[in-house]
Amino acid sequence: MKDKELIHQASRASVGTTISRLLGYLRDMLVAFAFGAQNYADAFYAAYRIPNLFRRLFGEGSMSSAFVPVLSEYCQTKSDEETKNLVNVVLSAWLVLLIILCLGGITFSKQIVSLIAYGFKTDPEKLNLTISLTQIMFPFILFAALAAISLGVLNTFGEFFVPAVAPASLSIAEIIFVLVVMPHLQLAQAIIGLGVAVVVGGAGQYFWQYLAMKKLGFRFRFSLQWSHPGLKKIFYLLIPVTLGLSVDQINAFVDTICASFLSTGAITALYYSNRVMQLPLAIFAIAISTVSLPAMSRSAAANDLEAVRQTLNSGLRYVIFLLVPASLGLMALGKPIIQVLFQRGRFDQLATDLSSSALFFYSVGLLAFGLSKVLVSCFYAFQETSRPVKLAVVCLLVNATFNVLLMGPLGVGGLALASSIASWLNVLLLGYYLRSKLGFLGLRRTFKTLAKVVLAALVMAAGSLILWEMLARVNKYLALLAAIGGGLGLYFRVAKILKIDEHHQISKRITSYLPFIAGD
Repeated sequence: MKDKELIHQASRASVGTTISRLLGYLRDMLVAFAFGAQNYADAFYAAYRIPNLFRRLFGEGSMSSAFVPVLSEYCQTKSDEETKNLVNVVLSAWLVLLIILCLGGITFSKQIVSLIAYGFKTDPEKLNLTISLTQIMFPFILFAALAAISLGVLNTFGEFFVPAVAPASLSIAEIIFVLVVMPHLQLAQAIIGLGVAVVVGGAGQYFWQYLAMKKLGFRFRFSLQWSHPGLKKIFYLLIPVTLGLSVDQINAFVDTICASFLSTGAITALYYSNRVMQLPLAIFAIAISTVSLPAMSRSAAANDLEAVRQTLNSGLRYVIFLLVPASLGLMALGKPIIQVLFQRGRFDQLATDLSSSALFFYSVGLLAFGLSKVLVSCFYAFQETSRPVKLAVVCLLVNATFNVLLMGPLGVGGLALASSIASWLNVLLLGYYLRSKLGFLGLRRTFKTLAKVVLAALVMAAGSLILWEMLARVNKYLALLAAIGGGLGLYFRVAKILKIDEHHQISKRITSYLPFIAGD
């Protein structure tokens, strides 16, 4: 895939993701205002971690990655009727398995919560609330995982905007609840209602994508064929993918267990800091890896290794160009960002301090989180899943070890740093073993881009920090906007001076969406 095509398609996914994420931050600000970082919020986010983890493992985190390579193969080698039948077989099988999973999760929620939030055992009221919320939100997995199949279908056929914007339904449902329904409820009732809103939002996410599938000519017909060769291949790929692709999500799951032993607000601080870090990750890295996977899958199916290398290196370079400044920017302006976004209502200065500490150390690994998305997608394009899962297990052990070592001296920041260390190790190992698939990776241009980008981003971070310090006493909201906007302008100017190749395509794409911006 050429750079121009990659950026064109990735930008469509980025726009949809940006809309969804901005609504998500509006939701987070409202929820933070309403519940702060106290027991109700800790219980909600601990409970939400459970279905959200399953969503990552059995939804877009793994199902789409196992499904897209097989579906791409069917599109190239089978008839339209056989391709559509595969989609119906997968949806039917997944529906049955997800119903069983949801019933099991609801039935054994007490045991699951006791394991995940072990530290809550010292507070029975908090533990029981977490169990109730887990039972309420477990059906969210059903809709989110079905939406992942729809995402795979739409991405394979070149539709990236709808799957990227569809998760906004979750935020919309929660926003409506907080603004319209919550004022009439007690706090204990409101947190339960928020859990119901999560399920309603998940249903909307699937509904939007199913309508888009219908426009492509797909009609769901229940067809349970456990012996279907395509389904068997997907299941074969799926088991290791659940670990290999979502190592950062599993690390977050381990962090939750450790955070339950820290002070009140630690789990909530991890959630909000991770949410902020996830914005550039989703808008840029996940969008690029989402577009790269179908392209690399088609090239791998045709045994065109040079095309795979080209798509892989393009993806890595653009992730570097976009995430290095995001990482350094979050490290420089993390605390002001948390203050402006969340510090109001019950979200106090202590919650800001905890969240900004975690955000700083999450930012250390932001680039690694993004690079791993692209690297793992390359393995899955070859329908190779055994190697990433082995590396994921190693990184999980490293993460758990550093959690224990760092949570004492650094608190919640130590948990975030442990996740970052594990993710950087994951990148190094993935790159090393990918050479066995592709031989020569051709990374010289990528490393050249990295060196220039780091220099430009350091200048940007310094400029942003100076602007913030100069203007914060006047108005912190305008100061933050000026620091971010001025920093980005400085970054792109230095990138142009350094003749960073990726600057040209990115600038052209920005100009196409914002025609009033002067060209480069």
